[in-house]
Amino acid sequence: MSESSILFEIKDSVGKITLNRPSAFNSINREMALSLQAKLDECEKNEAVKAIYITGNGKAFCAGQDLKEVTDTSLNPGFDVILEEHYNPLVRRLRNIPKPIVAAINGVAAGAGANIALACDIVVAKESSSFLQAFSKIGLIPDSGGTYTLPRLIGFQKASALIMLADNIKAEEAERLGMIYKFFKDEEFEEASWKIAAKLAKMPTKAMAHIKHTLNHSLNNTLEQQLALEKEYQLKSFATEDYEEGVAAFLEKRKPVFKGK
Repeated sequence: MSESSILFEIKDSVGKITLNRPSAFNSINREMALSLQAKLDECEKNEAVKAIYITGNGKAFCAGQDLKEVTDTSLNPGFDVILEEHYNPLVRRLRNIPKPIVAAINGVAAGAGANIALACDIVVAKESSSFLQAFSKIGLIPDSGGTYTLPRLIGFQKASALIMLADNIKAEEAERLGMIYKFFKDEEFEEASWKIAAKLAKMPTKAMAHIKHTLNHSLNNTLEQQLALEKEYQLKSFATEDYEEGVAAFLEKRKPVFKGK
C-alpha cells in the first residue's frame, strides 16, 4: 500500500500524522483512508507513541471525500464501500485507540474531514480555519459520525441548523459553541497545538486510556451505569505504577515522571 498521501514521524513520544494531498485540499480517497487507518494502528501498537497528533499539509486540514473518485466510474468504489471500509472504521479507531488524539486544524475542515476531526479527543484550530458540514449542498447527509458527535458537542438545535444550512463556521465561533477546545492565532498555532500533544505524551498513559474509555460510555450510560464504570476504572488506575509516581511526586513537591505502567 502506498502511503504517499500520509506523512508520519514520531517526535516527543507523539505520533504525528499529516494528511498529504495538498493539491486536493487533503480530500480523502481510498488510498488515504486505508493509509490513515494503518498509521493509527501503528500508533496504537507502538509503545513509543504515547499520544497522536493529526494535521494537514497545505491550506486545508481535509476537504472531505474526494468527489473525483466517486464520479470517476473507473475509480469509484461505491458509497457502501466508502462508508463501511473508509469512514466508519476510521471513526471507530479514533474513538477506541487507548491513546489521546489531538486534531490540529490548520485550514478548512469540511464534510467527512470536519467529522473525522470532531471524533478526536482534543480539537484545536488555527484562527483562520473553518468547519463546514457540506453534505446538504450536494444532497447528502453527514457521515463519519457527524449526526452523533455534533449534537453532543453543541446541542441538538444548533447542530440541526449547521447541518441543514451548511453554514461555514470560523474557528473562533467553533470554540464559542463548544465544538472545539481552543483556537490559536495563525502564527502561534503550530507551536501551541504541538505543545498540547507533547504534554499529553508525558501524562499517565493508562489513565489517559481510562479517561477516554469512560467518556465514550458516558454518552449513552445512565448515571448509575456511569458511576459503576467510574468505580471500575478508578480501581484500575489506582493499581498502576503511574498513580504511585503521581502521588509520590505530589508529596515530594516535584514533577512526576510517568512511564505508562
